[in-house]
Amino acid sequence: MITDFKGKTAFVTGGASGIGLSMARAFGRAGMNVVLADIDEKRAQAAAERLASEQIKAHPVQCDVADRGAVREAALKAIAAFGKVHLVCNNAGVAMGGQFGSVRPSDWDWIIDVNLKGVIYGTETFAPLILSHGEGGHIVNTASMAGWVSPPGLEPYCATKYAVVAISEGWAGQLTPQGIGVSVLCPGYVKTSIIDSGRARQDRYGGQQAVDTGLAPVREEANKLVEAGIDPDVVGNRVLEAVKAGEIYIFTHPNMRAVVQMRFQAAMAGFDAADRSEALKAVRNWPPLTLAPGQE
Repeated sequence: MITDFKGKTAFVTGGASGIGLSMARAFGRAGMNVVLADIDEKRAQAAAERLASEQIKAHPVQCDVADRGAVREAALKAIAAFGKVHLVCNNAGVAMGGQFGSVRPSDWDWIIDVNLKGVIYGTETFAPLILSHGEGGHIVNTASMAGWVSPPGLEPYCATKYAVVAISEGWAGQLTPQGIGVSVLCPGYVKTSIIDSGRARQDRYGGQQAVDTGLAPVREEANKLVEAGIDPDVVGNRVLEAVKAGEIYIFTHPNMRAVVQMRFQAAMAGFDAADRSEALKAVRNWPPLTLAPGQE
């Protein structure tokens, strides 16, 4: 956990724009050095210069989060720049969807490697480094409200975000006792360029010529929702607030509570059906209920 931000260092993936840049700004204003890791080196440099004009110490590094080796290299550059890393925001992400049967293997590989494996690589790279300096730390993994509800046509995106919620919950139980807090950020609509994330699609996933992200049928509506979203700086400030408080779930849209409650109600209806099940009456002794570490 982090109680004093001044002089400490934050490493933010997808840090050149959107929520990543806004988190970097919020932590920078709190006194932290910030490392802006982004797949687009020029955009990262421009963002670092912008933060420097705001009196924030920022250092850009090029990083493809879908490449474990690239994440390790970026970590070494961060340590070379500032000595230690205390806060990691695994934020880089892409968006895509599509009708059943239309999502290509390369699409699945791309979104899973960036949205899910990028979080895994970031956490597995930095957690040991944080433990080694013994000053405590915090990891923020960016999921989404799409990690709680799954609209038809967005299954690839939602699958990765559900997974980020799950691994964050488990890691919180493991890492918090060791002095590393874990939070999962679940924003709703935020005014970012996430709809156009295919512009940086790596060549090994087909490159920009494979940019059809399956969002074409809903692109206009999606753009309207994103454009009407909240300012990314509000999200950055919300994350700072939540890390200070040690919150595991960081929600930004309290008006979306009802949507999640509908999902939970449907799940409870499933348990009610299990209570009434004739098939389950054959079970005489249920195994004891055990809770995961940290959920006692």
